[in-house]
Amino acid sequence: MNVYAILAASLVSLVVGFVWYNSKVFGTIWMNETGMTEEKAKQSNMVKVFALTILFSFMIAFSLPGVVIHEIGAMQLNGGNATDPAYLTYLEACGEKFRSFQHGALHGAILGVFFVLPLTAINGLFEQKSAKYILVTSGYWIVSLTIMGAIICGWK
Repeated sequence: MNVYAILAASLVSLVVGFVWYNSKVFGTIWMNETGMTEEKAKQSNMVKVFALTILFSFMIAFSLPGVVIHEIGAMQLNGGNATDPAYLTYLEACGEKFRSFQHGALHGAILGVFFVLPLTAINGLFEQKSAKYILVTSGYWIVSLTIMGAIICGWK
């Protein structure tokens, strides 16, 4: 597990958020759907918001290697035994065949579509949020997780 990849992936949510929630992209839609105003936004403690965003993003990035890197998943299946013959056979057969930015992006996107989208949609339905809100919020996480997965799986 590459510490630098996890640290870099931790910053993805901020970078994507700066673009995604820009008023020229989806920011205006998001503000309309949540009832957020410029005045209300300025009342936020931005140091706290950014610090917690980085912390939570680090937590997400730290958990992603087991999802996007097959070698880690194979290691988990055998109880963490790096000398297990089945694990060594897997490594011999596949090596780092699946260690690429593209493969990590695929798994990140799958996680976003099949895990985050349903979670966001369920909450949005009960909170009586619009489909626009659900799509904007889920889309942000799908893009973020796609890039995070790419960084974590592809950076060796």
